[in-house]
Amino acid sequence: MAIQIKSLEELKIMRRAGLLVGQTLDLLKASIKVGMRTDALDAIAAANIKRGGGTSNFKGYHGYPATICISINDEIVHGIPGNRIIEDGDVVSIDCGAIIEGWHGDAAFSIGVGKVDPADQKLMDVCEESMWRGIAAGKQGAKLTDIGHAIEEYIKSQGKYGILQEYGGHGIGTEMHQEPHVLNFGKPGNGPEIVAGLALAIEPMITRGSAKTKVLSDDWTVVSQDKSRGAHFENSYVICPDGKPFVLTALDGGASRLNSYGISISNLL
Repeated sequence: MAIQIKSLEELKIMRRAGLLVGQTLDLLKASIKVGMRTDALDAIAAANIKRGGGTSNFKGYHGYPATICISINDEIVHGIPGNRIIEDGDVVSIDCGAIIEGWHGDAAFSIGVGKVDPADQKLMDVCEESMWRGIAAGKQGAKLTDIGHAIEEYIKSQGKYGILQEYGGHGIGTEMHQEPHVLNFGKPGNGPEIVAGLALAIEPMITRGSAKTKVLSDDWTVVSQDKSRGAHFENSYVICPDGKPFVLTALDGGASRLNSYGISISNLL
């Protein structure tokens, strides 16, 4: 499939979908606590997406059975909500998506619940910061691999973390996963040019140990082979017609984080 370039009107609908995802993740962040079942969080997400006039793009996707992915500790991505109880000190990663009028939003965060190991907190902080640095690098006129290079260079500067090789970011629009695939590592200056109307989901996934993973028998949950804990952050962003970025799934459009790099966001959305 060719790379999809969106018009301003299409981007305005994508912003509605992205905002609903961002609001849902904020609600989950406020709701999560020790002793909670993961399927209770899934129910909260499902109700909020419905209330916001959207539908889940996860549920039914290749047979996926839930509204969100919840991955705990050595589970890095694609964990299925169920009867698992969230325990003190757990690292919980939540991935969520929504569709409005055929347009998709997709974002994720990791959070420590209860008393958090400082090394786990640093893992999450490094992962989140690398995502924002990737978005900042993906400015108009840059090349696609500039994003993954920025992500990798920052992560490497912070310590020995495993950067998942088999999974990465992606284009997003009338489908949740579109071309191009966005690696979280690599040399800069290669791949398609970042142009206005190109929307990308940027999502680094890292571990405190090896980057090697395996998929559990449920055919979804991705875990680290060495049982090291993982983190996952994601936001969907776009270059607007004025040449400025806008983070579709961030409540403030990404202003607070991107401004710290001297980048101003578009006011078109």
